Amino acid sequence: MSNDAIVFVVDDDEAVRQSTAWLIESIGLKVITFISADEFLENYNNESGCVVMDVRMPGMSGLEAQEEMKSRKISLPLIFITGHGDVPMAVRALKRGAFDFIEKPFNDQILLDSVQRGLKHSDEVMKSLIKHQSIDKRIATLTPREKEVMMRVTQGKPNKVIAHELNVSIKTVEVHRARMMEKMEAHSVAELVKTTLISGQF
Repeated sequence: MSNDAIVFVVDDDEAVRQSTAWLIESIGLKVITFISADEFLENYNNESGCVVMDVRMPGMSGLEAQEEMKSRKISLPLIFITGHGDVPMAVRALKRGAFDFIEKPFNDQILLDSVQRGLKHSDEVMKSLIKHQSIDKRIATLTPREKEVMMRVTQGKPNKVIAHELNVSIKTVEVHRARMMEKMEAHSVAELVKTTLISGQF
């Protein structure tokens, strides 16, 4: 997991907020606390990590914060802490994409395990995003003709067929194909296919 990962604790109850922060800090994780969802959203700056948030708070509720995070494309794993009466609300939150919910009073280890799973998930999402961006940059370096050749290569078409479809010589296809494979950093057609599947563009 990234050493830069932050656990954001959002709870209007100062005692719960501080005790939760101390617990998470006790295993060497960085924690930032907020008294409300509004304060968290105002101060969040695209850091990696996860969010531990109370469901029921004055002002913006946990569920409203969840929707606001979605609209702002904040994809941090969201772990809700909830009282007994809020369980149906927490279940709805899970159905809307929350990472986990934990009932009060909770066992310390259950929360710590959930936070560590959340951070691992966040790390995997971040690595996937970086990989996507890297592939998109590679695709952006291709000429229109190289993209046409790549599309047909990933469809399993041989050079002869590609040459016929593009109305060029086989030699020209070979040149474009070689340049395209080099730019895409692919050493085989199988590797190229996997890469384009990740990008979702072809």
